[in-house]
Amino acid sequence: MSRRVDLLIVGAGPAGMSAATVARRHGLDVLLVDEQPAPGGQIWRNIEQVSGTPRMSVLGKAYEEGLAVVGAFRKSGAAYEPGTQVWQIEGGARAFMTRDGAATSVEAGNLLLATGAQERPAPFPGWTLPGVMTIGAAQIVLKTSDQIPSDPVWIAGTGPLSLLYATQLLNAGGRIAGFLDTTPPGRMARALPKFAEAAISAPADLVKGLGWLILLKRHVPFISDVAEIEAIGTNRLERIRYVTAKGRGATVDARLLFVHEGIVPTIHPTLALGCKHVWNTDQDSFAPELDPWGETSESGVFVAGDGAGIGGATAACLRGELAGLGIALKAGSLSGTEADAAAKPIRARLKRALRSRPFLDRLYGPREKIFVPDDQTIACRCEEVTVASVRAQIAGGRPGPNQVKAFTRAGMGPCQGRQCGYTIARVLAAAEGRTAPDVGLYRIRPPLKPVTLGELASLDGADQKR
Repeated sequence: MSRRVDLLIVGAGPAGMSAATVARRHGLDVLLVDEQPAPGGQIWRNIEQVSGTPRMSVLGKAYEEGLAVVGAFRKSGAAYEPGTQVWQIEGGARAFMTRDGAATSVEAGNLLLATGAQERPAPFPGWTLPGVMTIGAAQIVLKTSDQIPSDPVWIAGTGPLSLLYATQLLNAGGRIAGFLDTTPPGRMARALPKFAEAAISAPADLVKGLGWLILLKRHVPFISDVAEIEAIGTNRLERIRYVTAKGRGATVDARLLFVHEGIVPTIHPTLALGCKHVWNTDQDSFAPELDPWGETSESGVFVAGDGAGIGGATAACLRGELAGLGIALKAGSLSGTEADAAAKPIRARLKRALRSRPFLDRLYGPREKIFVPDDQTIACRCEEVTVASVRAQIAGGRPGPNQVKAFTRAGMGPCQGRQCGYTIARVLAAAEGRTAPDVGLYRIRPPLKPVTLGELASLDGADQKR
């Protein structure tokens, strides 16, 4: 069946919930859909169930702050449909989705994409072996089921999430065999000009991060300046080989390796809609081009949260509030003067919340090997396409990502290029003497997520005709 609402929000994280609360405050009919079974997004995943349990102290104070946002959303009166997967979005704010094995569609006066971020694809030799997973995935297991690995874990990566998860794991009673810090040498000097601004705007966050680092160095073997990593094993991870920037290395036994090289905005939906995107040099990623209210180049399509650019939970909430106001303004529920007055303090808080971002981006930018891996590395894990296979296409000219997709099937798997798009762009750019923004990403084709024939068949006749 097909429905119509004033506002459809995709994603029940900080931005989506905040936008829904504001939009409902101004009388809009709001439907929020999300793939997860409960609100919170990745950063506050499962927070309602964790609240009041010992796990809350393990996850930290910042996690607990999400309770107020979830509570306000629950009281807002917005319609909420968890366990819903959006697999296609069309111009004119029309979305197709599945829930409980049945497909439906929704038409909306406005659409807000609050789909957050994804971990940056970090291909290296052996990264597809069982026993190797991302820190984000490991943290999901901790938040949803309170499980920690029984074996000692090797952690390899850079950025706040690597330090946070390692600290959470230790606090939960887990064991860390070693921490391979892949932050390239010289990054502190590069980030130092932005340190003062970060220290003024977010001193508590910097102190917290320093505390994580001190704790790890005190209790865990900590290897700095790791430039190369290889996961080795026959049917699963057995050993890790690493080499530092100074050429020192070792091969160690390992059963579990958790990796993380930062996060990038989730842009598959906006790419599919044909929205204009801009390259963020500091974050080495694309993001949709937005106006001050979060509206994209496609009228009626808004983006808020980390999908608009990585900024963290506080910034995501504020961007969600601004988008809610902007949509209320567009819907005629607010005058321009009223919207501007309500937005002024929010914009000031957002500016403060983002002041520490340039420092973090400069300090924790990924290493070059992540961008252009060795030939034997698998670039597309869905179709098992190696970097060498991608480079082989260049012999016939200057192919783009879509030509590589046609020739090698890279990007045709279940993830639809979410895990290999940037890698393909970087490999082509390096080989052709171009930049990643110049090469671009895959052309996104429906469906955005896998959908069964049975689910398609459940669409009613009106949907099928359209």
